[in-house]
Amino acid sequence: MKPLRILAGLILSLALLALVAVIWASPPRLGRTVYVGGPILAMDAENRVVDALAVDGDRIAALGDEATLRDWAERSDAQIIDLDGRALLPGFIDAHGHFPGAGITAVFVDLNSPPIGPVERIDDAVARLAERAAETSPGEWVIGVGYDDSLLAERRHPTRRDLDRVSTRHPVVALHVSGHLAVTNSMGLAQIGVAAGTPDPEGGFIRRDAETGEPDGVLEETAIDPIHQLLTPSALQGLTIVRHAAELYLRAGVTTAQSGATTKGLIRTLDWLTWLGVIPLRLVIWPNPEAADAILRGELKPPSWDLRRVRLGAVKLIADGSIQGYTGYLSQPYHVPPGGDPSYRGYARIPRDELIEQVEHFHSAGLQLAVHGNGDAAIEDILDAFERAQHAHPRLDARHIVIHAQMTRDDQLDRMRALGVIPSFFSLHTFYWGDRHRKVFMGPERAARMSPAQGALERGLHFTIHADSPVVPMEPLRLVWAAVNRRTRSGFTVGPEQRIDVMQALRAVTINAARQHFEEADKGSLEPGKLADLVILSRSPLEDPEHIDEIKVLETVIGGRTVYRR
Repeated sequence: MKPLRILAGLILSLALLALVAVIWASPPRLGRTVYVGGPILAMDAENRVVDALAVDGDRIAALGDEATLRDWAERSDAQIIDLDGRALLPGFIDAHGHFPGAGITAVFVDLNSPPIGPVERIDDAVARLAERAAETSPGEWVIGVGYDDSLLAERRHPTRRDLDRVSTRHPVVALHVSGHLAVTNSMGLAQIGVAAGTPDPEGGFIRRDAETGEPDGVLEETAIDPIHQLLTPSALQGLTIVRHAAELYLRAGVTTAQSGATTKGLIRTLDWLTWLGVIPLRLVIWPNPEAADAILRGELKPPSWDLRRVRLGAVKLIADGSIQGYTGYLSQPYHVPPGGDPSYRGYARIPRDELIEQVEHFHSAGLQLAVHGNGDAAIEDILDAFERAQHAHPRLDARHIVIHAQMTRDDQLDRMRALGVIPSFFSLHTFYWGDRHRKVFMGPERAARMSPAQGALERGLHFTIHADSPVVPMEPLRLVWAAVNRRTRSGFTVGPEQRIDVMQALRAVTINAARQHFEEADKGSLEPGKLADLVILSRSPLEDPEHIDEIKVLETVIGGRTVYRR
């Protein structure tokens, strides 16, 4: 997902930073708290459910039976909080997303379809964009985000002609929900220099009218890059995006966010804003290859002021695209191929030899890698690259990651186990696109195997699950529900044999996610000495697995301090 490249130029002015620094005050010293009166899910090695939890400052002091910890509270002058039947869990950890991308709809036009947004037809998108154009100075970009051709009534992408109806005085762009495609109008194409004779870039594709050969406005994968380079929000817009995203994450019970494929400019900005207290969450940043190389050369200083608040993680590479965008790279053709080509399998965004070279480069430097792979052909290339790198430069416990791992085969799960690779499944594909996958993209047999969490569990893999926000909203409880139930939007259960139980799904968004980030010593479970990052839910997810998505987040606690209360 690449919508966040539009934030590459987000560097707040020194004046704004100084202002925030002045109004930001040091938080008061934390006291002691004991939680009682509700199920407390520790998510430790034994999956204990205990009666009470004690917090001292920003750390967990003890957990166990209520009588013992009530006595501790009395001796320690601690506050006692009665959960009154509500559930207490470790705060949710984002295994993969694009913070602060969830906040972009606070600034740009929301083109999402139900159940996320209101756009049902291309005309709806055109109308919303036209409203924004009417209040935008001529020549400035009009930007929409989140359209999904598979959910529009027309079952197609908008084209340049559709967006020319928005305006001929503004460049207009609509970014696909996957982040792997975009549509722009005639003025937008002219601004990025795309015309009939423009060749397709490596790892991308410029779609063209079948009769005239002219670009139809739809750009795939690396063909979008010139547009991303032009879409830079103002400092005020950037601050609005960050604050809105933080609010959404805290309301969802997320205590550690993740920013994937992050540019040099955004790394600096996120580091500053976390230091200034503007971002209240903990943050793991995955640099893109350019940023990672700048760090290796000493040209970019990684966050270091408080690694409990913000730190660098894996280097993010993107091996293929999106299956719902027909750019995922498969070993066998799509079930219903686009354009009538029965042999169409998608394509690699990074050629195999180049991917192997990049992986070895960063692996040999001692860095963790997280490589986006949806199709099984892309996943094969990724695993080949990991294997070659380990053979050339053996490392214990590298914890390389296959991001999304959507169409992973059983033999590839076996290779992941042998290589110590972590699959991170985008399990919400089963809900949002499961019906289209079984009917259109993959067909019933392959769709049943998408995001094979049970297969990973059977092999002892420490897998994680993620929402890839802003592709879909940051909703960890809906994510857990999807992994447990695998129910589509129509109510069909896709691949019931790949369902996992509630506790395993919860581990995938807590302790397993912490382990993926090399942070299991400090986060992910409720154990003495770990950070007091907590979430209080309206009830225990263990009670009614079919309705986990209806549970409410009541309170989010980071480092012993309440940062959100419903």
